[in-house]
Amino acid sequence: MGGDYAPQEVMKGAIAAAHQGNVDIILVGQEDAITEGLRADASAEKLVRRVHASEVIIEGESPAVAIRKKKDSSIVVGMKLVRQGEADAFISAGSSGAVAASAATYLGMVEGMERPTLGGGFSSFAPNIVMMDLGANVDCKPHQMVSFAIAGTVYARTLYGIANPTVALLSTGAEQGKGNELVKEAYPLLQQSGLNFIGNIEGNEILLSKANVILCDGFVGNVLLKFYESIGTRGRAWFMGKAPICKGLVGFLFDRFLPLKKLSYEGEEQGSGILWGVDGVVRIAHGNCKAEHVVHGINAARKAVETNIVGSLKNEIALLKEQGKI
Repeated sequence: MGGDYAPQEVMKGAIAAAHQGNVDIILVGQEDAITEGLRADASAEKLVRRVHASEVIIEGESPAVAIRKKKDSSIVVGMKLVRQGEADAFISAGSSGAVAASAATYLGMVEGMERPTLGGGFSSFAPNIVMMDLGANVDCKPHQMVSFAIAGTVYARTLYGIANPTVALLSTGAEQGKGNELVKEAYPLLQQSGLNFIGNIEGNEILLSKANVILCDGFVGNVLLKFYESIGTRGRAWFMGKAPICKGLVGFLFDRFLPLKKLSYEGEEQGSGILWGVDGVVRIAHGNCKAEHVVHGINAARKAVETNIVGSLKNEIALLKEQGKI
């Protein structure tokens, strides 16, 4: 029920994923909306299971208040299906805050992770990096950056196949001591963490893949992410304005080559980003995602379940604790 194009595009993507035959889909939401959406595909009724949820959490509501008051919302009901073992993964394009709060409440946190964190990579120009956090935590404490680094390390290792991912802090200078208080205080903690920490990197080094895991608070990460996503569209418009006589050629080049057509981060391409730290597979989708993004997100969620990312995170934390690193 969440997202700019919900429920039509979300259902279209879910049904398309069900047609691929490698997942079982449960659609959670208001019965009338689900019934209407299933009319577009006569065979869809047999492919998906429907679970009624009478309430909808909308953007702008306080996440903590919403999940407490709207216990029959699609987000809460869907999360409970994961907790009860009826579903292996949860995906929503609705309120990110409500999804994170609901996941922490009903699935619980992995031991050693204080807060959920949203991670993703800039797949168009830097396919081997992941940034943590992309918006789940606007205000962070230094020790929480270590837990984000652990999650990012597991992300890069399990989903990118990088054996020993490098970790860096995003800062205003490469030298130790540069940056705000959060960065300055997190630096020595990361040095002692036992992770492959290489120090600070600056903004102009992000797309050079100088580090596989790049750490920042959710305020910085979310602003950076949205700026990055805007570059492709603005670049296309700028080139067309500068060379109006070649509009057709410029349009063809931008539409033909994905990195120019639409810069994407892992969540844009796959339909969602992983919410790390909660004891279950949860993916938060872009509010403006379309059906193809939902399909990618569902397949990515299936991969996350198959590769046991939650178990890998637990093992990594346990190992670092055993070594006295955290």
